[in-house]
Order: sequence, then C-alpha cells, then structure tokens
Amino acid sequence: MPETGDERRTTADSSNPQPPTPNPFLGAAAHLRAADPVLAGLITAHGACTLTPEPDLFAALADSIISQQISVKAADAILRRFRALLPTGALDPAAILALPEASIRAAGLSGAKVVYIRDLAAHVVDGRLDLGALATAPDDAVITALTAVKGIGRWTAEMFLIFALGRLDVLPVGDLGLRRAVQRRYALPDLPTPAFLITLATPWRPYRSVATWYLWRSLAEGPVIGDR
Repeated sequence: MPETGDERRTTADSSNPQPPTPNPFLGAAAHLRAADPVLAGLITAHGACTLTPEPDLFAALADSIISQQISVKAADAILRRFRALLPTGALDPAAILALPEASIRAAGLSGAKVVYIRDLAAHVVDGRLDLGALATAPDDAVITALTAVKGIGRWTAEMFLIFALGRLDVLPVGDLGLRRAVQRRYALPDLPTPAFLITLATPWRPYRSVATWYLWRSLAEGPVIGDR
C-alpha cells in the first residue's frame, strides 16, 4: 500500500537524516549579480529562479513538437485532444505508434507534426534515441542525438537541455526572446548577433541558462528607458 511505503520512508528519514540538496540557483544568483549589473537588477526585480526540470523526457519533446509555431493556448488544446486518444492519457511512444495517423491529424496536428511525433516515438521505441542516457550526456551529445529526429532542431534541443534536463549553462543564441531582451536591457540599436551574445555572456558562465531565464522574464516588464 502507498501509505505503508510513506511510513517506511518517514521512519528511515528520521533515523538517518539526509543533508538537504543544495540549491544551484543560490550560487547562480550570487555569481550573476557580481558578473553583470543588468542581471543584478533583474534578479532583484524577479526574485529566485524557478526553473524546474521536467522528469518526463519524452513528454517534454512531444510537447515541444506540438507547440512549434502556434500559440500556447492552441498548443494546450491540441495536447489535451491528443492525450485523450491514448489509452492512459500519457504520452507513451509505443501507444503513439499504434494510433492511426488520421486520428492524430484529427486532434489538430499538422501533417508535418504527425510525421515528427511519430518519428520521435519510433526513435525511442527502437532504441536509436536513449532518453535515459541523455541525463548524463554532454550538452553537445544531447543536441546531436535529438537533432537526428525529424522536426527537432538546435533550438528545440537547447530548450530541452534547459527545461527538461535542468542544464545550467546553455546559451540559446538563436532564441528571438533572448535577443529581444538583450536588445532592450542593454539599450542596443539592433537585435544582437550570436557572436555578440556569446561575448556578452562569457562572464555569466557557468550559469548562462539562469541568466537567459531572467532575461526572458524581463520581457514581461514592458518598455524600458532607451527602448528601440
């Protein structure tokens, strides 16, 4: 019974307490405050970083495919309909491959996205993509493995590194939101180039994902002095 398991875990914890897991964002905030006055202001404005890794790696990738180039509201509606087609409602690769393509299309996925999500499921089922191994693989290896799947490019792989695997030092130089935020916060006349972002972000290492998160958050603040 679940209750019995909880009781065992509580007893074990009380007799052999474990040290608390260090919060990586505390060190990140201190580092970024010291490294960059613009980020120091954003950290003060937005408080603690709340990035939380997504434990269901397949669902994270499937959701990213469904969400490509459509609004959040539309993606949520399609995802609900898609989940309703599956026996347990879970995004299971084998169950997805068992669905007729027409049923997936009827849930609202475009023809291209049907191909992409089935290719992702096939990669997982036949072992070409070992999601479990990605947790400990270097960032470049994760990107290489994911971009072998149809419909997954470098940007999607970088978002997976940040939001699913919780990698702290990813700089998605092709992300339009990051580029817009940097243009605003650093009062640039034009959107920054990838080369500019790499140079700007050098002092942010090894917490470039966290810096990127704060810059994304800053877009909700509206115009700032010197906005173009």
